[in-house]
Amino acid sequence: MEDDVFDVIVVGGGVAGCVTAYQLARAGRSVALLERAATPGSKNLSGGVFYCRVMDQVFPGFVEEAPVERRITRNCVSLLNESSGVTVDYWDARLAEPVNAVSVLRGRLDAWLAEQCEAVGVAVLPGVRVDALLRDADQVVGVRADEEELRGRVVILADGVNSFLAREAGLRAKEPPKHLAVGIKSVIGLPAQRLEERFGLAQGEGVAYAVVGDCTQGVAGGGFLYTNADSVSVGVVLRLDDLAASGRTASDIHDHFLDHPAISRQLAGGTPLEYGCHLTIEAGPQAVRQDLTAPGLLVVGDAAGFTLNTGFTIRGMDLAAASGMAAARAANAALDAGDLSQRSMDRYRAELAATFAGRDMRTYAHAPAFFENRLLYRDVGLLAADVMHGVYSLDTSPRSHLRDVARHAVAGSHVGWRRLAGLVFAAVRSL
Repeated sequence: MEDDVFDVIVVGGGVAGCVTAYQLARAGRSVALLERAATPGSKNLSGGVFYCRVMDQVFPGFVEEAPVERRITRNCVSLLNESSGVTVDYWDARLAEPVNAVSVLRGRLDAWLAEQCEAVGVAVLPGVRVDALLRDADQVVGVRADEEELRGRVVILADGVNSFLAREAGLRAKEPPKHLAVGIKSVIGLPAQRLEERFGLAQGEGVAYAVVGDCTQGVAGGGFLYTNADSVSVGVVLRLDDLAASGRTASDIHDHFLDHPAISRQLAGGTPLEYGCHLTIEAGPQAVRQDLTAPGLLVVGDAAGFTLNTGFTIRGMDLAAASGMAAARAANAALDAGDLSQRSMDRYRAELAATFAGRDMRTYAHAPAFFENRLLYRDVGLLAADVMHGVYSLDTSPRSHLRDVARHAVAGSHVGWRRLAGLVFAAVRSL
């Protein structure tokens, strides 16, 4: 490094930061990866379902080499009511080969990613909290941590949903509570064999549930459950503004979900291993429209708003990886050209727009607005249960055609035909 200046400084050692740093080091750049935790992954309580095919482009053989938990071959979407529930349970062998998604625990995954970075020459510096950006006129030229300064030709921010550094750079305003959600998760230990028997899984296979309705007691958000190697991750994600308006506490809603008969049976006999919470962007497509570049500076991953909830899938890690790859290409081109101006950094936007991540964020731009509909969090689930009850409750009275059962259920619900038609139209438009 000339005069102790790195080509690139990456702030944040999650998926986005590690993928960015790894790609740039493989391209021959000198890279420093700064991570606030004492060791990479040690402060990360999150995890989830990782739609991981993108990672084979960075780490060939990712599923075989990385510390993944289970290969997700079943996906369930549940409308949960107080004493009933309707679930779509989708299993498909085509999701197993090539592997479509895996469950991960980020404490293990992030540590592995940092090791891969070190193996290609990245200077991984844990225990470093970056306090501010260094500037020369309007260009970012490094970072300050306590009293130390570290210089870099390009700085890439992968410092999570709050990203105080992106705010300092003027690229992001403070997110309104409507755009944020708190995720609360428990990890419940279950022996692998018992877990597989209980969920009807083959060895190494896993299931992921996305739940809406009574799991959040009417608060905008949803519940989740997914299987790990020998544990189950289960919890809720709650939009901050709606949570505050409800007067409820996030922990009480979490406990209510775990106590629901549909969930408690799945967890029976398990051992609590971990409990924690994590802030996330709830309105990703709105957040990501903000500026992501400045002279000498790029923003990736959660810090850039790359999360996406379609109701069927909750995505963040695959989008983080894609944004990191796009940032690496843009930074590499800027360094090759010796041009770190705003115009040069803006190449990142073009790189992003060409990826599946950029296209998916545009495709689902209306999804956050769709999930503001209050009907989703109670009435739709009750309506679905009433239809199914009309089908399965054989009480010796004459049967009706399904259309008549549905008509009767809608007539007796709070949804009504007009609202139902509007909801279906909005779903088609948004999802």
